[in-house]
Amino acid sequence: MPSQGPAQDVDVVLRAIAEPRRRAILTLVSPTEMSAGEIAQQFDVTRAAVSQHLQVLKEARLVTERREGTRRLYRASETGLTELRAFLEALWRQRMEVARDIVEDTGREDGGVAAAS
Repeated sequence: MPSQGPAQDVDVVLRAIAEPRRRAILTLVSPTEMSAGEIAQQFDVTRAAVSQHLQVLKEARLVTERREGTRRLYRASETGLTELRAFLEALWRQRMEVARDIVEDTGREDGGVAAAS
């Protein structure tokens, strides 16, 4: 996959986790490594569909794949999840700063009205 800018990486990750089955797969492989077959057994879709979901998660760098003989084993990517968490925390901080500014501005406006009365 060609190198992408940070905004494109975030878009790829958010599109990957927008699908409920992919979030479920990510939850399954977060605590432990699982084979594609073991993952597929947890869903009411074809193994090929699960493989496609895994491919999307791999491209988003949210899961890693390790080959052991003919088996492919998947695990949540600590790096990918750390990057996602950093993005969400930065977004949260920005929104909290906006909220704080609104509250402070409202307080100044209320204070000015009270002082004029």
